[in-house]
Amino acid sequence: MRSGIANLPLHGGKAPAWLFERMTLLAREITRALVIEFGPGEVVRRLSDPFWFQAFGCLLGFDWHSSGLTTTVCGAMKEGLRGLEGETEVFVAGGKGRVSRKTPQEIEEHCNHIAAEPAPLIYASRMAAKVDSAAVQDAYQLYHHAFFFTQEGQWCVVQQGMNPATRYARRYHWLSDGVADFCCEPHEAICCDARGQVLNMVAAESQGNRAGVASLFREEPTRVLAEAQQIAQLELPNRHHITPEDLNSTRLHKVLLKTYEQGPQDFEGVLGTPGVGAKTIRALSLMGELIYGDGPSFRDPARFSFAHGGKDGHPYPVDCSTYDRSIDFLKKALWTAQVGRTEKVKGMKRLNSFWSSQQE
Repeated sequence: MRSGIANLPLHGGKAPAWLFERMTLLAREITRALVIEFGPGEVVRRLSDPFWFQAFGCLLGFDWHSSGLTTTVCGAMKEGLRGLEGETEVFVAGGKGRVSRKTPQEIEEHCNHIAAEPAPLIYASRMAAKVDSAAVQDAYQLYHHAFFFTQEGQWCVVQQGMNPATRYARRYHWLSDGVADFCCEPHEAICCDARGQVLNMVAAESQGNRAGVASLFREEPTRVLAEAQQIAQLELPNRHHITPEDLNSTRLHKVLLKTYEQGPQDFEGVLGTPGVGAKTIRALSLMGELIYGDGPSFRDPARFSFAHGGKDGHPYPVDCSTYDRSIDFLKKALWTAQVGRTEKVKGMKRLNSFWSSQQE
């Protein structure tokens, strides 16, 4: 699965120190065990699966139904792997709020230590955020962005947006494997209980509208603005997330003048243009439909829903002694298997296989 979305209710507060410290330790040992057993690429792949990520957060003891699971799990991963990047070959950048804006800088710092090229990773981080904030307009404003990557260049994004009106959060997952196009069906295994009317510019059925938007950017700005003024005088259809303010001639003029000489060749180039945000995309989408005849999709990409369970006593309180034993057990298991795939590990696998066959 390349990506996914999960809906979680917004909760106030933060993880208590006693829990976050244990989450950090447990997340560290689980990650180290996964790297030894499956490699760093598997860690990134599992984090990109919204169901596995949710189960991981529940295993760490956080609320199954809290939006804070996303930010806390990513924070625990980032803190737990700090200083162990050379061992795990898993790197973490970004986070919540202002920290998310440091993602490009942190990616570059990690890449400097491993002699890797940061530009493709930084581009992937920025485009994932741009798609989920401007191309998929679902009323959730991004406030958390975490970028995980390996020394081999595999990456995943775990980011989250909030909808204060409904008090729900939506989590977006991306995985580098299989993403051939940032702007056509980049999301799969999408999890969400609530669905609504969404301007979905990355849906397959929006292909014609995306092409129309790109064409508008290659037209003379004066012609496009003349069309916009005519549209502004019409009664806009209710099914569009468009208001007369979205067709602001001054703002469109500035954007079109900036981009006309460069002439983005496709919708991805348009979306990646500085200054092109949600309002500009909405306006250009409507103009593209009226001029070229191809409308956008309003299909909400949400497909699945789920529930798991932690911190606030649901379905049961966190057992600190059991939690500590789990951390200790994983540490000991890690040390046992520290020297690659030893005969002990192979023997344990054979024993487990034999035991399983006896149960059948």
